[in-house]
Amino acid sequence: MNDLAVSGGTVADEADVIVVGAGPGGSAAAYHMARHGLRVLLLEKTEFPREKVCGDGLTPRATRQLIRMGVDTSEKAGWLHNRGLRVIGGGVRLELDWPELASFPSYGLVRTRLDFDDMLAKRAVEAGALLRTGVTVTGPVLDADGRAIGVEAKGPDREPVQYRAPLVIAADGVSGKFPLAMGLAKRDDRPLGVAVRRYYQSPVRADDDYLESWLELRSAQDRDRLLPGYGWIFGLGDGRVNVGLGILNSSSAFGRTNYRAMLTDWLNTTPEEWGMRGEANADGPILGAALPMGFNRVPHYTRGVMLVGDSGGMVNPMNGEGIAYAMESGELAAEVAVQALARPAGADRERALQAYPAELKVRFGGYYRLGGVFVKLIGNPQIMRIATKHGMPHPTLMRFVLKLLANLTDPRDGDAMDRIINGLTKVAPAV
Repeated sequence: MNDLAVSGGTVADEADVIVVGAGPGGSAAAYHMARHGLRVLLLEKTEFPREKVCGDGLTPRATRQLIRMGVDTSEKAGWLHNRGLRVIGGGVRLELDWPELASFPSYGLVRTRLDFDDMLAKRAVEAGALLRTGVTVTGPVLDADGRAIGVEAKGPDREPVQYRAPLVIAADGVSGKFPLAMGLAKRDDRPLGVAVRRYYQSPVRADDDYLESWLELRSAQDRDRLLPGYGWIFGLGDGRVNVGLGILNSSSAFGRTNYRAMLTDWLNTTPEEWGMRGEANADGPILGAALPMGFNRVPHYTRGVMLVGDSGGMVNPMNGEGIAYAMESGELAAEVAVQALARPAGADRERALQAYPAELKVRFGGYYRLGGVFVKLIGNPQIMRIATKHGMPHPTLMRFVLKLLANLTDPRDGDAMDRIINGLTKVAPAV
């Protein structure tokens, strides 16, 4: 592939698709498009490997997407496998194995984003995508009709440069600067979360074969006081743990709480031998990030631009999971792009591109609507306390809850739980 652009706006060659952002969604989209023969330019503002704020835990839904990209998910390849979710709350400690399904593997994974994102970007390159790092996209190049026909950017030398393509995929994360430049603002009526996390050296907890979720967080200063939000402890298998907490905008404490101080307060209630109290075993600072949920930026396709992952607000409101949906939307965007770009420019191609938001709504619209209701309910501390107290002692009910929150069901020939969950998502009006 020749150079796709040079400074001063002179275009030397064109890509078929430009992908803005080489996170999980962008790299997945680039991989699947390149594998089908499209000329893909993947632009990333940072250099790899690079850190991202994340829990680092992957459910079977995300694991399936890795397998679809040909990633070796074996333990020999450096992955820590997990069997399911350990839930702590209401005085109960319950271990729930991932369901055995035809549609998803029965294991999850843990790996830091430092390795994970780099690996996925390399998979896209191996498939034929051209990756350019150190390139900051500043906005779209628009034609006379306001359609994106490329991007404006600044290269590693900070000189302005243009890249041209008939289709752009915005996978630039929660900031969504590219869709904002296209006039797509976030919707305030959709769920939003904030999460903070920190790494600790903790050999006692590092090799856990369950992801651990805390539904009740207590204050070290007053053990009878419940802190808002939920927490997690994920072993990384390398002597460290990823520990964090999240809080939703349905909580009265949202936006009015020092989340870093709250994380420290909660961790001071954990056993001393875990090594999560104070600074002695801390590995890096406490970092935070927003979680854009429930399609909080739409439409997901407009005027030559497709939104993927966090850029389109695709984090699951039920559990805060974003990677699986970023990668899944990236693959779907690729499938639609391949079909659309095989058609001549104009009405026929636009008709094909509109399949992307339509299919996203079918897959996730009803489920995310249920997620919005769930977020409002658990934002009420009294409801959360009652649900935890009366739900946790019932393993069968909690297995149903696990399937619902992790969005893990078989669409056909599933069990009774699958049929109930699938039925609820179908009757719920799509967001």
